[in-house]
Amino acid sequence: MHDYYLLGRSGLRVSRLALGTMNIGTGGFHAAYGKSEAEAEPIVRRYLEAGGNFIDTADFYTAGESERILGRLIAAAGGRDRLVLTSKFTNTVDPGDPNASGNGRKHMIRAVEASLRRLGTDYLDLYLLHTWDRITPVEEVVRAFDDLVRAGKIRYAGLSDVPAWYAARAQSVAEAHLSTPMINLQLPYSLLARGIEPEYVPMAQSLGMGLTAWSPLGGGLLSGKYRRAGDGLAGAGRLAGAGGHGRPVDDRDWRVIEALEKVAGELGRSMAQVALNWVATQPGVGSVIIGASSPEQVDGNLAALDFEIPAELRDRLDRASAVPPAGPYSMFTAEYQSWVVSPGLGIGDKPAGYAPPVFNGTAQPVG
Repeated sequence: MHDYYLLGRSGLRVSRLALGTMNIGTGGFHAAYGKSEAEAEPIVRRYLEAGGNFIDTADFYTAGESERILGRLIAAAGGRDRLVLTSKFTNTVDPGDPNASGNGRKHMIRAVEASLRRLGTDYLDLYLLHTWDRITPVEEVVRAFDDLVRAGKIRYAGLSDVPAWYAARAQSVAEAHLSTPMINLQLPYSLLARGIEPEYVPMAQSLGMGLTAWSPLGGGLLSGKYRRAGDGLAGAGRLAGAGGHGRPVDDRDWRVIEALEKVAGELGRSMAQVALNWVATQPGVGSVIIGASSPEQVDGNLAALDFEIPAELRDRLDRASAVPPAGPYSMFTAEYQSWVVSPGLGIGDKPAGYAPPVFNGTAQPVG
């Protein structure tokens, strides 16, 4: 791995594939598929040895074990300052305390201090609001992020799983008050989940927020491990069997899976690699969060950027996974605009590479 992208409108350089650590640790909500410290060590080591610098965790993951284990593994590996270490806050860490959850200033400061202790570091490179709590004023969140940057607790701020209007409002408030901007927006995105495209992608591009995609394999459905079995799934992964998956797999899902399988076969690549490549090369995406249950899986995921999907094959994936835009987004397509905006006059977007002519004062273009 040697490609790094600037994250949003910032100078922070991050790996195009980030290492997700939701499965590190064996406690709490994610315990069913968590890895012990001994099992996680070679996974983290392999990612770092490959040049990866972007690691994502949260205080909520495995009830804090993810951060504790990750902190010890990073300390043992050395090179903390080389890493872009990310954590998140929102979820409750003490159900008996009403201020031990949500996005208010009190909980944000308490949460970042606790994350720093568990991770064994004195700063976070990127700190994210984990999810919208529907209560806290966005102005309070922006000011608290700015205070944490000024205090040296965090370097950059961002958001995860919030409405597009909320993200736009946060960025606008930050810009208006010259506060710490939001440079990152973390959202689910895959061939199976393209709902962010009409609103979030152009919003992020316009307002300077780099997208990081989580669940790029559709919760594992795009990994190639599963086959249709009546109304359910058959395969070797954790989604198979009764109650193994959180939502039904519908006909569109199977169309996407089957198209992906055919494209992967033609490319001589795994389905997971093609699915990751597709997400990583979509507009607005700065990085894709990968998970891994073994060092070999890390290697396979990192190889997802070693090839290009030809235009014809990409078009097949796009068509198989396309979701017709709902109103009013259906009014903003190129086809609709072609007859709504000055039909017949040939007015459209400027061609790629267009630059207005420069005149030298004699009405003659220069260059």
